[in-house]
Formats: sequence, C-alpha cells, structure tokens
Amino acid sequence: MLSEKSAATVRATLPAVGAAIGEIAELFYEKLFAAHPALLRDLFNRGNQNAGLQKQALAGSVAAFATHLLAHPDTRPDVMLNRIAHKHASLGVTREQYPVVRLHLFEAIAEVLGDAVTPEVAEAWDEVYWLMANALIAIEERLYAEQRVTAGDVWREWTVAARVEETADCTTFRLSPADGAPAPSFRPGQYVSVQVELPDGARQIRQYSLSGAPGSPVRSITVKRVHGPAAGGPDGEVSNHLHARVRTGDALRVSAPYGDLVLRDSAAPVLLASAGIGCTPMLSMLEHLAETGHAAPVTVLHADRTPADHPLRSDHRALTHKLPDASARFWYEADAEAGDATGLVDLESVPVAPGTQAYLCGPLPFMRSVRTQLIAKGVPASDIHYEVFGPDLWLASA
Repeated sequence: MLSEKSAATVRATLPAVGAAIGEIAELFYEKLFAAHPALLRDLFNRGNQNAGLQKQALAGSVAAFATHLLAHPDTRPDVMLNRIAHKHASLGVTREQYPVVRLHLFEAIAEVLGDAVTPEVAEAWDEVYWLMANALIAIEERLYAEQRVTAGDVWREWTVAARVEETADCTTFRLSPADGAPAPSFRPGQYVSVQVELPDGARQIRQYSLSGAPGSPVRSITVKRVHGPAAGGPDGEVSNHLHARVRTGDALRVSAPYGDLVLRDSAAPVLLASAGIGCTPMLSMLEHLAETGHAAPVTVLHADRTPADHPLRSDHRALTHKLPDASARFWYEADAEAGDATGLVDLESVPVAPGTQAYLCGPLPFMRSVRTQLIAKGVPASDIHYEVFGPDLWLASA
C-alpha cells in the first residue's frame, strides 16, 4: 500500500512522469548498459532493445503499476506482477539486480525532469519502485523454490533428440535432459527459456512454449523463424540461430518451466483460440485435455496466413478428434481448404457453451478481437485468459 503522503505526490506528478517516461526509459537503458554491458549481451533481448520495444515495456509497466496504486490503494495488480515475475524467473533474475536497476532509473528520472524532482518527489517514486520491486522479488523467490533452482542459475543442459521441419519457417525441437534424469513437470501452457551462444559470444535468451503434454518424457518446443525488420519487428537472432545451426544430438541450455497462463483443472467447457505460432501453448492444453478425457465441450479456433504456414496443423486436428465433444475451426488469409474459412476470425456462428473458460494466444490485435467477440457472446471477462508474448507483459492485465 502506498503511503498517503507519497500517494498525493505521485498523483500530482504522474502526468509529468507519464509524459516523459519514454525518454526516461531510453536514458535508463543507456546508463544501465554503459555500466553493465553484460546485461545487454547475456540477459536482455538485443532485438527488442534495438527496436525500442523494451523501453516501451518498462514505461508501460511502471505507469500501469503507479496508476493501479492510486486507483486501488488496497490491492496490487497481481496479474501484471505474476506475469512479469514468471518471465523474470525464466531468465534467472536475482534480488541483487533490483538496486542496480533502481540506481540507473532514478538517475534517468532526475536528468530528464531536472528541478521538478524534489526530495519529496524522489521519495514518493522510490516508494512506488520498491513496492513493485519487493512484490516481484517475493514472487520470483517462491517460483525458484517451487522449481528447486537457485536464483541466477535456472539452467540445465538438454539434448536435441529430434528435429522436425513443420513449415517453411517453423521447426520443432524435441528435447531430453542430457543427464538422463526425469524432466521437470510443467503445466499446460507454460514455456521455457532457451539460451544460445551466438557467433559474437553473446548468450541471448528467448522463451518458447512447451507444445506437448506434461506427461511426456520428451519436451517439445516449436520455433518460428523471425525474419527481422522485413517482418516489421526486431531481428530474430535466436530463432535464426536455432534454425540454421542446431541439429539432432546438439546440446541446449534450457530453463525450468514458467508461465502463469495455464490450463485450469476443471470440468468446464474450454475454448482455445490462437494465431500463428501462438498455437503451441494451446496444443499443450489440447493434448492434456485429450489425455485426461475431458468430457465438456472443447472449441478450437486458429488463424494463420495459409494452411501451409499453420504449424502443427495435423496435430491441431488429430487432438481435437480425440475428444468426445470438440470441434476445430480454422481461418486463413489465403488458400483456405474445404471446411476452413477465409479472412479474420469471426465468432458469429461459433457456439460458446455457458461457463466456458477461454484461453487466447497470438498477436495482440488478434487477442483483442477475439476477446471482444467473446464478451459480446456473454463470456465474462474474468473467464478469458490470454498471454502477451514479447516485452509488453504488462498488457496482460489490461
């Protein structure tokens, strides 16, 4: 809870901080990486940094947290905090890194806002920072304890047992623990971080959803090759490295599984909606439902450019057919086959059973559209669960 004194100061200064927070974030990262270049080389996503996406994420999360504290002083934005904490845990973030971030962040605030940062203003925003930081630290340490790993050392060596080319741009890597010990358990919908050493010596990290069922002794990730600026986003350093260089028998450093967008154990009807590579966590959920004989209705929805671009398309259909009361509908921008639709996902003719728990994964515009349509069909917002990939994890609370 933010103190009354700090709340008044934060409320008065939030417009000014909010207006300048993009500039503050940019200067913060310049200072942070100048002092600690290893963080950019081995922890932060260099592609997101180059595209400015990480700066937007920092600005968004801080502003969202402060706004929540003012609007709901007796609660915390736990959805946002949990989402960020799971991401941090998959990277091995430690409590010792938070004072480092605080130092350079407040240097940037003072430099950008100048004389407006009085001791009172600095004290109030320091309280905001530590409320958020300490909440994240507590969640992250609990997550490390649950996985029986040490903060800062979440890695384990795995062997690529098989490599399967799913589409022109998607490859599945089937992984098994190199030491022969049992693979750690995970919940349908979770992801792992994969760390690779690039030609320049950087150890870059990316997250990939686990696409199989939790009971399998082999873990599968399906990686979509990111084509970089031509696709309107950052360079896909890790995805291209995995596609070009990693073969059967090679070793990969993989984290313990994390992620809080997971399938809830219930007898309720389920709707799984995905677009593009967002199908991977949905397939994990679908396979788990099939293995456990889920009896309630299951609705599977997917959107993609073409059938040839749809990763794991045959698995999507086969797993749906294993369930006693399930249906699958696919939408494609072009080359739709008989029984599939052309265009964007349209739920007008899709029946949604009362009590449905919906799970969404894909680009943000896709999820916003599907969420809006589900709410219009009477699905409560609290029953619609979704994941935002990339740096904008704070949007998961929107």
